[in-house]
Amino acid sequence: MIRWRKGEVIRIRREWPGAMELDVAVPEEDGPPGSEPGVPCRALAYPSLVGRPEPGDEVLLNTTALAMGLGTGGYAMVVAVPNRLPEDPQGPGHLVKARYTPLQATVLSADEQGSPYHEALREADSVDGMPVVVADLHSALAPILCGLYAAAGRSVRVAYVMLDGGALPAWFSMAAATLRQQGWLAGTVTVGQAFGGDVEAVTTHTGLLAARHVLGADVAVVAQGPGNLGSGTRWGFSGVSAGEAVNAASVLLGRPVAALRVSEGDRRERHYGISHHSLTAYGRVALVRARVPVPMLPGEFGRRVRDQAELLAVRHELVPVEVDGLHEALRGSPVRLSTMGRGLEEDLPYFLASAAAGRLAASLLAS
Repeated sequence: MIRWRKGEVIRIRREWPGAMELDVAVPEEDGPPGSEPGVPCRALAYPSLVGRPEPGDEVLLNTTALAMGLGTGGYAMVVAVPNRLPEDPQGPGHLVKARYTPLQATVLSADEQGSPYHEALREADSVDGMPVVVADLHSALAPILCGLYAAAGRSVRVAYVMLDGGALPAWFSMAAATLRQQGWLAGTVTVGQAFGGDVEAVTTHTGLLAARHVLGADVAVVAQGPGNLGSGTRWGFSGVSAGEAVNAASVLLGRPVAALRVSEGDRRERHYGISHHSLTAYGRVALVRARVPVPMLPGEFGRRVRDQAELLAVRHELVPVEVDGLHEALRGSPVRLSTMGRGLEEDLPYFLASAAAGRLAASLLAS
């Protein structure tokens, strides 16, 4: 189940909040399958979990995803720096995430008894009509913000509620870190088994409440972390949680906006136009009414998207959203836009559909 390797840190390639990218030399006979002899492997370390590796350190690696070619950015993962262990954590926090795994970690949850926010959340039962934009993929986060800010201005406070269907550590996302640094996010709330956000929460429900009552968000964006899982089946994909998030937003008296996953660049029939992920999550899993922004895309492809969206009209309110000006707004993103390896110009409808969800959320702020 796990491919274990030892290696030596050669250099630190780059860092961003919560993560370090390293070059690690692994003995030739121990290199991951398919690796080139003598070529260091890229490795990722989370200092809060394993300490800070330095050049010359021996590190213990998990090379499983790297060997299998999974979507981890081509990284081996640093499990430990055996000869220089980090200091014990200080302070309160008894919520355990990644529970009963070798890397289980304790965090201070906003909703636990030792939290300064416990009293505010103990009886909290509403997000006060806050628009909650729900998306399938992590790559929708930045374009949603582009559409939102283009329409409502940068004074709007937005929190990202990160589900645990993809990456568990929020630190893996360079995009979320940059959006936070640039002031495009008031903070990240990590829920379920996800961890490493500015605020930790036990469930999607308390994550939304924390977004509103701890971070003071005007709008929340809910999506899984990077690295979604799909199996090519109707129900076997991690984005099913998008439908569950719509339910949570509605139960807490928010206004859910169900962002469509749209693609013209993905030629797989199940993802071309509106992905079956959106049709299943919103059409079958979401049990409450949401606003579904339907981007008014041009041409035959646009008609396909509008026709597919009609499948959701029985349960949800379809809201046509013009896309004029959104391409320019997307070009202003502070992070590189990419989904499934395709950039802005390679799959423009995907990003326009996400930005349209942001535009619709902005319109709700004025109502």
